[in-house]
Amino acid sequence: MKCVVKWLDHMSFVGESGSGHSVVMDGAAEAGGRNLGVRPMEMLLLGLGGCTAFDVVSILRKSRAQMVDCEVELEAERAEDVPRVFTRIHVHFIVSGKNLDEKKVARAVALSADKYCSASQMLAKAAIISHDFEVINLD
Repeated sequence: MKCVVKWLDHMSFVGESGSGHSVVMDGAAEAGGRNLGVRPMEMLLLGLGGCTAFDVVSILRKSRAQMVDCEVELEAERAEDVPRVFTRIHVHFIVSGKNLDEKKVARAVALSADKYCSASQMLAKAAIISHDFEVINLD
C-alpha cells in the first residue's frame, strides 16, 4: 500500500491514495491552517471507523441480516502532552434493519474489534478502545 501527501499551501495538504482517491487535510487557523479539510488526526479516527464499519457490514451481510443502515460514531480523547496520541477511543455502532438479531450484531462488532479490524488492533497499542452498539428494528 502506498500513499502520497502533498503540501498545497499554508497548512493544507492533499493525500492521494494508491487506489487513486484524494482527500484534503488542513489545520485550524491557530495552527496556520484555513480549515479547508479534516485534520490529520481526525483522518486517523475516520480510518478506524471505516475499517470497523467495513467488517461489521460484511459480517452481517454474510449472515443474511436484513440491514438497511450502519453508522459508526467515534469519540476519542488525546494525551495532553506531545505527542498527543489517542488515549481512549469509544466506537458506537447504530445498526438499522428488519428483524435484526442483537446477538448477530454483537458478534459482528466483537469479531471486528478483536480479530479483523487492522486499524483497531494497531490503535489499541496506544489507546484503550471500547465498543458498544444499538440495534434499530424497523417495521
